[in-house]
Amino acid sequence: MLRRIDWLTVFLYGLLVFFGWINIYSTTLSDTSLSLFDTSTLYGKQLFFICISLVSILIIMFVDTNFFERFSGVFYVLGLILLLGLFPFGKVIGGAKSWYDLGFMNLQPSEFVKVAAALALAKYLSDIQTDIKNKKHQFYAILVILIPLLLVLPQPDPGSALVFFALFFVLFREGLPIYYLGLALLFIALFLFTLMFGTIWVAIGLGMLVSLFFFFKRPDLKIPTLPLIIFIVGCLVVSLSVNFVFENVFEQRHRDRFGLWLNLEKDATKLEQIKKTIGYNTYQAEKAIESGGFFGKGFLEGTRTKGDFVPAQHTDYIFSSVGEEWGFIGTALVIVIFTLFFLRLVQIAERQKREFSRMYGYGVIAILLIHYFINIGMVIGLLPTIGIPLPFFSYGGSGLLFFTAMLFIFLKFDASRLNEGI
Repeated sequence: MLRRIDWLTVFLYGLLVFFGWINIYSTTLSDTSLSLFDTSTLYGKQLFFICISLVSILIIMFVDTNFFERFSGVFYVLGLILLLGLFPFGKVIGGAKSWYDLGFMNLQPSEFVKVAAALALAKYLSDIQTDIKNKKHQFYAILVILIPLLLVLPQPDPGSALVFFALFFVLFREGLPIYYLGLALLFIALFLFTLMFGTIWVAIGLGMLVSLFFFFKRPDLKIPTLPLIIFIVGCLVVSLSVNFVFENVFEQRHRDRFGLWLNLEKDATKLEQIKKTIGYNTYQAEKAIESGGFFGKGFLEGTRTKGDFVPAQHTDYIFSSVGEEWGFIGTALVIVIFTLFFLRLVQIAERQKREFSRMYGYGVIAILLIHYFINIGMVIGLLPTIGIPLPFFSYGGSGLLFFTAMLFIFLKFDASRLNEGI
């Protein structure tokens, strides 16, 4: 089985894990550090987690392939139970009740549920009785995604909750009507434009778009009046509700982050103050990357890294240490490795003959890709600050273990395909 595994993907995975650990070592090294294997240090703990992940790979490779498909529903239900258990028994870290304290490590069950949800969704969609064109089956498939999302959101962990939306990509890949995506993008656009310009300008913009549409449409094209009115009224209702949701549902820190991201604050002095308070992490991350220049300052030579200017630099903001110490060359190399990694996973997913394997593969790609995209976008200031780690790169035992398990379950499916000659 091991000789049939896709070794190019394993090599790229190894590069990401190794380069990630090198940067964790750099960001957490202190004058009192003695050994690489000292588990009292963060880099020592991460090395321990890497070893545990390697053991998990061997276990996955020797488990029967059908085990993961057969028990996907059990994994999913177990994951939901673990999420529910956080409310009475969870440990609060960074303001979120998202971990179980196991003594030797903290376990974040949402990472396990990402794997379980990808398996459960693939199992449901690949069932011979499931037709993604059927409204009832669409509802059940979406429910598989939304239930864990709704349990993660109130922890509160909006970053992990957002990751579950990535699984909608699997639904679209398997034939979910594209108008769902259009409605989702429309909702996002209405939300952002309302925050930036207000409902009045949104109404004016809708009126102009409708007028231009009727002006340029073909004379023989008939547009039903009632659906058009419902569509316009629905857009206005959504726009009118945005301010209420923004002021009453979002917490102040979320409002501040959106305000900074969208430049809602027009006072230049106050905006600069927000950047140095609410946007402090991103501000310092950008400065760290900027200071690295083209070639970087060199390994262990990052002054902002050593000065601990960037909070959580070994976790969510680890990409900033790459920029400071390894420069543009280093950040570009990381981007290239991730790009090759994702392209290879797409190739592997497309060559699967079994629907379950293909659907699960695209679930893996979607989850890893949204982590990658949001994390780097957050660090360089293109997206608002959300607590999402960089896969295989950021410090964290739960993340590394379950990202690894998720990937190698997929590679196991692919190796089994070759082994069976399918």
